[in-house]
Amino acid sequence: MPATPLRIIFFGTPDFASASLEAMVAAGLNVVCVVTAVDKPAGRGQKITESSVKKTALALKIPILQPANLKSIEFSESMRAFQPDLGVVIAFRMLPQIVWSMPRLGTINLHGSLLPNYRGAAPIHHAIINGETKTGVTTFFLKHEIDTGDIISSAEISVGEEETVGELHDRMMVIGATLMVDTLQKIQHNVHQSHPQPDITNIKSAPKLNRDFCELNFELSQQEFHNKLRGLSPSPGAWIKTIHGEIKLLRGKRLLRLEKNPAVGIAFSQKRMIVHLRDGDYEILELQPSGKPKMLARDFINGLKK
Repeated sequence: MPATPLRIIFFGTPDFASASLEAMVAAGLNVVCVVTAVDKPAGRGQKITESSVKKTALALKIPILQPANLKSIEFSESMRAFQPDLGVVIAFRMLPQIVWSMPRLGTINLHGSLLPNYRGAAPIHHAIINGETKTGVTTFFLKHEIDTGDIISSAEISVGEEETVGELHDRMMVIGATLMVDTLQKIQHNVHQSHPQPDITNIKSAPKLNRDFCELNFELSQQEFHNKLRGLSPSPGAWIKTIHGEIKLLRGKRLLRLEKNPAVGIAFSQKRMIVHLRDGDYEILELQPSGKPKMLARDFINGLKK
């Protein structure tokens, strides 16, 4: 006898969440409601913009809730009316306990790391910044302490030496959607198992990124510079101060030392932008000057001569 379809309420906002929502519906899972961010003005024209998850839910004809306050009685009553068996949260803001504990079976999360490492808001970024060669995605049950609940399943993913956070994000989005569907199907048929996160020392964290953290400096090693640049590209973007103003650096490559004992800093020469670091040189290939579009470094240098 087939299992009774679980009534799932889905929480998410960006593309990373939309991919899982689409995969869940395609797999026949019963998503009865979507909760996403309120519409907000965006861009230079401040046009009111809907979240990626809202657009997906509209296309799939799933009821949508957009609470300004997750702790409000009105939202709790609206959510309870859908009689959810299970909550799924992906790339959404922190849920209060009254929300994540309401579904009969609790709420599960898809996290962009192999927990317990890289708990926090920016796991994919920090994995690359720290030079990891492997990372992954994890499904787990929510509990009060952030990213600490019992693990249901995980999938390991290799990280390329030149891979940016944008490229890794897009691969993890697809792999994560597959893992989420598999996790939900196991819960649906009551064949899932969960276990507490291992108690390890020196857990690597993934705190929220801020502007100061994203600044590059010349005291980094060549490898540290490379990892940080690609770990922040394309968003929010690593930036550096130059005589031509602040510039976001989006793509580059490591070089052998071009000259003997150069002073650390940036050199613009022969249509190339070279960063001299304490243990090697680094060529910038793609960048974005403040207030301007992305461009190749050679085009930026050509523009300086006009």
